[in-house]
Amino acid sequence: MASDQENSQDANAPDDTSEKEITRGITIMKSIIRDRDKAVTYNVNWNADNQLIGSNAAKLASYIGTLVRMHIPITATRWSNKELGSAKDNIWTEILRSFNIEDTTIRKKYILQLAGKRHRGWRTFLTNKYLKDKENFFVEYDPEYPVKYAIFITEEEWVAFVAQRRDENFKKVSATNRERASNPTYAYKKGRLGYARLEEKILDETKSDATSLPPHVLWKEARVGKDETVRDDVQHIYDECETLSQSISTAEDQENRSVLSRALNVPEYPGRVRGKGHGCTPTSLYKNPRRRNPSNQEVMETLQALQAQVLQLQKDNERYRCMEKCSSQLKETSEKASINCQNKFPEGISSCQLYLSSPTYRLVGKGKVHNTSGDLLHHRPLPDGHLKVSVDVVLDKDALLPIPDIVSETTFLRDAIGSFVAWPLDLIFIDDETPTKPASKDKGISRHNESVASQKEVFAQGSQQLSQKIGSRQKNKRDLPVTSLPKKGAFVPRYQISLETLVDSSDMATAGAIRLLDMEEDIFGYSCTETIGKEDLEHIFRHQELGVGVIHTYIRFLYDNFMRGNDQLSNRFRFVSSSLVNKALICREPDSCREYLVKRFMASSTNNLYLWPYNSGCHWLLLALDPLKEVVYFLNSIDGEWTNYPDMKQLVDTSIKVFRSQRQARVPRTKSSNITWIKVQCPLQRNGIDCGYFVMRFMREIINMNQIEIPITYFDEYKCAHYTRLQLEQIKEELCQYFIEKRLII
Repeated sequence: MASDQENSQDANAPDDTSEKEITRGITIMKSIIRDRDKAVTYNVNWNADNQLIGSNAAKLASYIGTLVRMHIPITATRWSNKELGSAKDNIWTEILRSFNIEDTTIRKKYILQLAGKRHRGWRTFLTNKYLKDKENFFVEYDPEYPVKYAIFITEEEWVAFVAQRRDENFKKVSATNRERASNPTYAYKKGRLGYARLEEKILDETKSDATSLPPHVLWKEARVGKDETVRDDVQHIYDECETLSQSISTAEDQENRSVLSRALNVPEYPGRVRGKGHGCTPTSLYKNPRRRNPSNQEVMETLQALQAQVLQLQKDNERYRCMEKCSSQLKETSEKASINCQNKFPEGISSCQLYLSSPTYRLVGKGKVHNTSGDLLHHRPLPDGHLKVSVDVVLDKDALLPIPDIVSETTFLRDAIGSFVAWPLDLIFIDDETPTKPASKDKGISRHNESVASQKEVFAQGSQQLSQKIGSRQKNKRDLPVTSLPKKGAFVPRYQISLETLVDSSDMATAGAIRLLDMEEDIFGYSCTETIGKEDLEHIFRHQELGVGVIHTYIRFLYDNFMRGNDQLSNRFRFVSSSLVNKALICREPDSCREYLVKRFMASSTNNLYLWPYNSGCHWLLLALDPLKEVVYFLNSIDGEWTNYPDMKQLVDTSIKVFRSQRQARVPRTKSSNITWIKVQCPLQRNGIDCGYFVMRFMREIINMNQIEIPITYFDEYKCAHYTRLQLEQIKEELCQYFIEKRLII
């Protein structure tokens, strides 16, 4: 009885194939990993149909297989599963680190589709090797855990995978596919070469000027074996395709079935082109998408878009009527009122207050009056009795412009912040003047009940509110104030007061409220969104230590006000994101920090100075990097040495060396390992909180001087031992003004 059981067990046991199996290690592409660590990348080529070709195509395909085994579990049954999104992004990121591929949607889609094929092939390999016998049938015994692939597969995943493959539904599908693929009518005979590289090989051998071959030509060549003979049935299909191609136009070929599908008498599957291989689609082959009838959803979206256009036209018509009405009222008022055009304004640009006389006489905003001869407004002469004014602050959000701007379609003063408008002479007052109401002949507007002095300066009310807040803060001993109420003639933080008033009257007064500021790609080399919270604004108001959000907002201010539209400055100065390169990330992800810096350096072929506000964890300092000359300017407001930041210095040195290698620059041996670091004798802070404000002023002064080389004793125009409180308050005023102009709080 025992012998029968042993014989039964022997009958079910797998055959010993240890002597027949060819021993081979697992594929992990160590050469690519080593080259990646040396910052060496591989070039790949693409054909006219956006398919991968070239000498490194096979290496990339194998590397994709390795990454799939590392990042995608074998239990994943559907490649389109959204839970695999993070793993797919990791695969794409790893490929970009080692291969020079454009980071575009079409390239990413191709690579990830190829990764999906590799994943299916990996699961099929495991099934055939461990779960099936020689006759390709599923074994009944429990397969052993493949220790050889333990770095890719856990024991839990293996158990789950075996259970998936033993499911009866899967076995039925597997048997159907096995039967269909067991005896193909026209067998493919080119192994791993693929249609794209087969096409490349044919074009190279024939030295043809063509960029691609017809699908039926490739289909025929892919079925030619090593003996170079063509089967009669394959030749017959090819000849029929040649005949059909003479009678069917390209448009008809695209709209219905292709020539090859017609000759084979098989259906045409959407999204693929028979005889062209992976990655080729009707869109890429015919250079325009297939036409199809719109869906019900697309019809509804088109209808909604048309309705929106009609509504917008109605709004535009109403706005133009309003503009005409405002213009006529202004003309009538100007004729009735004795406009005091004898006001003497100083020549040049002066800060001013902006008033309106209708429906009540009131202060509506602040700005700058431009009193220059021959000045134009939007390339047009100014109306009589008006001057050009730039609007900085709006105090009455419902105030209308005296003359609507037809060019920009602006009717409200709040929409004109940062731009130029025409303003009546008698309603403009220089900051040190006291406005008086003009005598009005129009008795329909009552003004005698108003006090001009009470309406003159909204900032005064803001100052009083700020003074009360400061008093309460000092009483509670919570924080230091921004500044005490200024004495007569002293500096007044007008924009800070105005901004704090806006914050207190908006939802930003609540904890957790945020605002988002878009950062264009030209600023940091990538598009991103900066988050500004209430605490960031409180740091400015209370003169506390600054976070990265405030520093980046000031960089955006510098870019908008100094560099945008100025090719010389925008080509000379660039910025490095403190969010991508800082103390924490350098210690945790040094490779990603280095790659970002090198990519930033490689973005320009001209000589640039990269301004990098570096946060060491508790302190801000500024690095100004000239990667072409391999010079680093070190500006530290606490008089520390760069040797105190070894991780930062090592990252900078390594990044510049990699940049040197990638641009294939020749450097003398005496300098091959030396990068010049210069400690600039910049102004020093006298407390423990001003470092962020110093860094912002450093950047402003460097850009304002428009010099790539920073003197070791700093610029003569700005040389001083310490910045005064007024100099730092000016930076804060610029920040607050920018918040107001960008309407980040409203």
